[in-house]
Amino acid sequence: MDQFVGLDVSQEMTHVCVIGSDGKLVWQGKCLSTPEDIAGNIRSKAPDVLRIGLESGPLSTWHWHALKAMGLPVLCLDSRHAQATMSGQVNKTDKNDAYGLAQIVKAGW
Repeated sequence: MDQFVGLDVSQEMTHVCVIGSDGKLVWQGKCLSTPEDIAGNIRSKAPDVLRIGLESGPLSTWHWHALKAMGLPVLCLDSRHAQATMSGQVNKTDKNDAYGLAQIVKAGW
């Protein structure tokens, strides 16, 4: 089954959400905000990843280039557009943002 990953990146920790092509939650968790730790989590929790979404921000250029170099299908989403899409969330948390980003890349945006 294809899998889609959302990354909510902060300075120290990144919230990771993996959903399946059916839209159901596969795994949620946190890891260090280094490309190596993020890639390790994705490879172990989402071996069939089709797309990975992260919002533009201070660390996004570093993460995008590093994850691409590691062969991962990462997309950088404009943070204003992503936030507008997820503005209807009842509980705004990093965990829920990662879930919302996974849903966005699953939709093909």
